[in-house]
Amino acid sequence: MFHTLRVIFSCRAAIATALFVITSTFAGAAAAAEKQYYDIQYKAQLDPESGLADVEITLSGKELPSKLTLHLDPERHTALVGESLTLEGDKATWKPSGARDGIRYQFVIDAKKSSGRYDSRITDKWAILRSDKLIPPIAARAPKHLHSRATLKIEAPDRWNVLLPYEKKAPDTFTLKDPGRRFIRPKGWMIAGRIGSRQDIIDGSDTVVAGPLGKGLRRQDTLAFLSWTLPELKKVFPQFPDKLLIVMAGDPMWRGGLSGTRSLFMHADRPLISGNRTSSMLHELVHVATGIRGDKESDWIVEGIAEYYSLKTLRRTRGISQKRYLQALDELAKWGEESPNLLVKRSSGPTTARAAVVLSEIDDAIQKSSNGEKSLDDVVRAIAVDRGEITLEKFRTLAEQAAGAEIPQLDRTFLTGKKKP
Repeated sequence: MFHTLRVIFSCRAAIATALFVITSTFAGAAAAAEKQYYDIQYKAQLDPESGLADVEITLSGKELPSKLTLHLDPERHTALVGESLTLEGDKATWKPSGARDGIRYQFVIDAKKSSGRYDSRITDKWAILRSDKLIPPIAARAPKHLHSRATLKIEAPDRWNVLLPYEKKAPDTFTLKDPGRRFIRPKGWMIAGRIGSRQDIIDGSDTVVAGPLGKGLRRQDTLAFLSWTLPELKKVFPQFPDKLLIVMAGDPMWRGGLSGTRSLFMHADRPLISGNRTSSMLHELVHVATGIRGDKESDWIVEGIAEYYSLKTLRRTRGISQKRYLQALDELAKWGEESPNLLVKRSSGPTTARAAVVLSEIDDAIQKSSNGEKSLDDVVRAIAVDRGEITLEKFRTLAEQAAGAEIPQLDRTFLTGKKKP
């Protein structure tokens, strides 16, 4: 009797399991079938003589987004042409029709920062710019089942090479990827022209250092520097991108570093390690790793993390001694006295210096409160997973969760320089 019941129950369990597997399989297949794709082809023709790029965006597929809104820079995105395209101020509204539709415009490549130096430039031998400036931010209205596949084709003068932080589909065409985004557009730095490059796989990241020929760039030195610092940085930020492009050039480009998606620009004259023991290269690499931006009062968190971990990484890799590390923090603390209030919209040099010191104090507080089980590493790792905008409240919540206690250095009155912790 009991043996018979066991057999019956076993059969019922097996049938239920089989039904669950079959149902799940069909549900997964249905979900996959519901997902539909359309193609985006971005094409840009670089013209050194005019200083312009002629840009085309073409959509094709059985179903296209009903509306796209382009957020333009009126001084750089000009001469827009396309059917079903309307302009209003710095916005262009495009309503694609049919199975294939496109628009065209011209992009002014040269652009200067307030210092008068270029952060985007084209000459008769090379061009350096950001692809996410070339293609402006675009908001797409489309049903949830509709996803894009995208490529970027760069047409350049003869004998010019082109590099972006993407896989090459052809000599002049790149396959774009942006996980989590249904509408894909190019992002990050690019370089084109008669260029020289060095490439290596560093701790799983395909790393390329490139710059114009004949400029005395330290391509191999930079790769060597990254070979012993990047693996340590990736311990803190394990989701570091698997492709990295570092673009280098001398004057008249901006004399500093500028990060981008899976890429960065660094002026050729910047040392890999500065006299104050920080590293502009590592600073920008931390920006690449975190992918965060601050709200109107939290830029100090973004810049402070980058500066603190540039210093911390050098210490952890024994690039500097503990004595030099502490001296560097002391120097940053003195510089930071010029900017007691951290809660500002843009972090200046002194603000970033004080921010790095405050973060070192927060790191110590977390380790002490958690008996060494947690550190600031856990906080910034979580921030890098979320990416996007960081706020003081979010940062405080993550830090105090790690510490298991309140952290005085995250009190507003301390951050504005009105009291000591």
